[in-house]
Amino acid sequence: MQKHANVPLSDFVEYSQQEMLTRAEDFLAHCKRRHSIRSFSDRAVPKEIIEACIKAAASAPSGANHQPWYFVAINSADKKKQIREAAEQLENSFYEGRAGDEWLDALKPLGTDAQKPYLEHAPWLIAVFSQKRGGIHSEDKNTNYYIQESVGIATGFLIQALHTAGLATLTHTPKPMSFLTELCGRDKDNERPFMLIVAGYPGEDATVPEHALVKKPLEDIATFI
Repeated sequence: MQKHANVPLSDFVEYSQQEMLTRAEDFLAHCKRRHSIRSFSDRAVPKEIIEACIKAAASAPSGANHQPWYFVAINSADKKKQIREAAEQLENSFYEGRAGDEWLDALKPLGTDAQKPYLEHAPWLIAVFSQKRGGIHSEDKNTNYYIQESVGIATGFLIQALHTAGLATLTHTPKPMSFLTELCGRDKDNERPFMLIVAGYPGEDATVPEHALVKKPLEDIATFI
C-alpha cells in the first residue's frame, strides 16, 4: 500500500455525552435564529469580520482537497449598484413570465419581486464562484472533482460563519448569473458564479415571512436504521 504524509490529529476535543448533547442542542437553537431577510441596514461592517468568515468557509472539505471555490467580497458602492441593476434586469424577465406559473406560485408566500434594493443597500455582497480546474496551489491547473458538492458545503460554512459573527444574510441566485463573472473580473473559462450572499445588519423594518418559519419535522427528513 502506498504511504502518504500524515500528521497526528492534535486538535480534536472530546466532550462527555451530556456535554455533546448540550452543545448540539445549543447549536440547533443558534441555527434556528438564522433567517433570510430582505431589508438590510447600510451600517458598516469591518472588512476583518468578512475575511474571518471567508477563511471559515475555506476550511470546508472538498474533492481531493482542491478547494474549487473563489470568493469576491464586494463593498464598493459603485460595484453594488452595477450588480443590482444587472440582477433586477434579469429578475424583471423572471417575474414577467420566464419563471413559469408554478415557480411564481411557490414564491408568493415569500413576497418576493423583481426589486432588489438590498443588493445596493447592504454593506457587503459576497459572490461565490466554482472553479473547473485548480488545486491546492494557486498556480495548479488540475481537474477539480465534486465541484458543486464542495462549493455547496463551503457556502453553507460561510452562511453559518456570518450568522455566528452576528450578521444577517440572504442567498441570491439570479438566473443566469454570468454577469457576476464580468463585474467581479473573474475567468469566464474556468469559473462559474455559484451564489451571491448578501450580508449585514438587519434593517429596522426587517421581517421574516411566516412561510419561511415552517420547517419539516425530523420524521419527514430523516430515517435511523
